[in-house]
Amino acid sequence: MTSTLSALLSALELGHLDHTGDLRTLEAPPPAEAMEQTVSAVWSDLFALFPFSALERDIEDLGWGLVNLFHRAAAKKHQMIDRLTDEIRLLLAEQDGSEVATADLEDKIDLARKIEQSAEAYETMRDTAARHYLHETGRSWVPASGNRISLGTTAAIVDGRSYLQARRERVRDANMVHGTPVIFAGGRLRFASDDDAKQFADNLLRTLNAVRERVGDMYLVHGGDMKGIERLAASWAEQNGIQQLRFGLDRKLGDRAGFRRNEQMLSVKPRYVIAFQGNGVTERLVIEAKARGIHVVDRRGPLGTPPASRPCG
Repeated sequence: MTSTLSALLSALELGHLDHTGDLRTLEAPPPAEAMEQTVSAVWSDLFALFPFSALERDIEDLGWGLVNLFHRAAAKKHQMIDRLTDEIRLLLAEQDGSEVATADLEDKIDLARKIEQSAEAYETMRDTAARHYLHETGRSWVPASGNRISLGTTAAIVDGRSYLQARRERVRDANMVHGTPVIFAGGRLRFASDDDAKQFADNLLRTLNAVRERVGDMYLVHGGDMKGIERLAASWAEQNGIQQLRFGLDRKLGDRAGFRRNEQMLSVKPRYVIAFQGNGVTERLVIEAKARGIHVVDRRGPLGTPPASRPCG
């Protein structure tokens, strides 16, 4: 592990410290290219140890945890920024034009900008590690809760009101998806053989690619089940640079949770619903979509094929 990454990792617990302390002296983060190369090197060296050993079965769990390390670090920074944003808002309300008040406001803004740079650095490392996770496991990295977003880099902030407005707009934009929604739905399936599993996966990917050809600006709406076939669709979306909108189950609703999620997904007014084999909740989603005039790409037949037409009579 290089000294650069070691220094960054040692800062992961900064979220537990008073944000008015030594953070004022922070310099700019390392260059993005250096961070990406270092994380790639660490990942390559670490996971080269695992194949053909007793640790091989742990690759997915350990890989997820490594990505999550950077994700949590970025989240801590954003929590600090949120607290500073409240302080900036208060200082603006109490601004009396004095030199002391102005200097205090400028210090808070400068500190918030520096912490935001740190958050973006951790997001860069997280996204680099997430790409390696996808390559290593074939699965998209998804946090245990919340969203996986990146605020990205913007122009310098020049004053308090501009900073607050820019942050509100950037957080809003980062939490938005843009384009035409397409719902993907399906359950957890078992296959009689590896050949059947491969044929199903081929049919699934062929279907997604065909829909994307029709809807060039699509974003994928799904339930976020990372143990079922939705995970295959999520990985396809990430590999193809397609945004995802994930609706998790509200466990407090009990048996009603799946049907409530259907309502939420349909509320985004999708162009298509892609349906593979699932349970009664998936069946209800298809019925509701057709009732609303939404085109259903029905792949609930054997191994992800269109269901056979029922004979008349």
